Amino acid sequence: MSSRRRFLGTLAAGLGASALRPSGASAAPTPEAKSPLGGPIGVQLWSLKAYLPKDAPGTLARLRGLGIREVEGAGLAGMPIDAFRAALDKADLVCHSAHMDFERIRTDAPGALKEAKALGVKYLVCPWIPHEGTVLTREVALKAIDVFNAIGKAAKAEGVRFCYHAHGYEFVPSTEGTLFDTIAKQTDPALVSFEIDLFWAKAGGVDPAKLVASLPGRVPLLHIKDMKKGLALPPASSGAPEDSDVAAGTGQLDFPAILRAARKSGTEIYYIEDESTKPWDQIPESIKYLTSLKL
Repeated sequence: MSSRRRFLGTLAAGLGASALRPSGASAAPTPEAKSPLGGPIGVQLWSLKAYLPKDAPGTLARLRGLGIREVEGAGLAGMPIDAFRAALDKADLVCHSAHMDFERIRTDAPGALKEAKALGVKYLVCPWIPHEGTVLTREVALKAIDVFNAIGKAAKAEGVRFCYHAHGYEFVPSTEGTLFDTIAKQTDPALVSFEIDLFWAKAGGVDPAKLVASLPGRVPLLHIKDMKKGLALPPASSGAPEDSDVAAGTGQLDFPAILRAARKSGTEIYYIEDESTKPWDQIPESIKYLTSLKL
C-alpha cells in the first residue's frame, strides 16, 4: 500500500491555480455499457496506474472506448488538477468518486474536499487506515473512527458523501464482532458509508453478499474484483500476489448473490478494480460479464 499512498499523495500537490471545468469537452461515440445492476459500471483508475503517468489522455480515451464513463480517482497521474479534470472531460469521463489518503483527510479536510469537488466528486473515499505491520488494533481503529466521523460531517456540509474502503485486515475479532463491525457500529450512519471491495471481503473470511446485505443504505459503492480459484489468503491479509485477482465471473465469488444484495441495499456505482498485470485484457472481460448478467 505504500506505493498507493504515494500515488494518492499527488492529489494534494496537484491543485492548480484554476480548478474550473474547461469548455468544449469532446463526446466519445462509444455507447456506455449498460447492466441490470441499477447503477453504472465504472473503473477504479488505480487499475491503470502503469499507464496513466505515461499518457493520461490516451489512457482515458482508451478506457472510454470500452464503454466506460464512470471512473474513480486515485491521484492525478502527476498532473495539475485542472489539467487532469480537462483530460477527463475531453475523454467524456466523469469522476464521481475519488480516493484520498487518510493523513490528508485527517490534517486538511477543507483542502481535501476542495480538491475532490474540483474533480466533480460526490463520494470521497479513504482507502486505508495506517497501522503497523499486518495487524490493525482496536486502539488504532477507534482513532480512525473519530477521523471518519469528523470528515463525514465536513463532507456532508459540502454536499459530498464520505466512505471508507474496507480491506481484509478489519475482519479480525473485536468487542462488536470484528473490527469492521466496530467501525460500522461506532461511525454515524448519516456521515460514514462504505465502499466494499469484494476481493478483500472474501480474503477477510466473510461472505461478501451477507456483508453488503448487513449494511442497507451504507454501501453506495462496490469494488468489483474476483479472486482466483484455489487461492486462500491468511486471515487479516492486506496484500496478495499479482495474479490473485481475475476478471469478474471467472473466480471464486458468487457475483449474482452479491449483486442482488447490492441492488437491494442501494448500491449506486459498481467500480471494476483490476490489480493484475493485464488490466486491458481483464477489464473488458469484467464489463462483458456484468452487462450479460440476469439478476
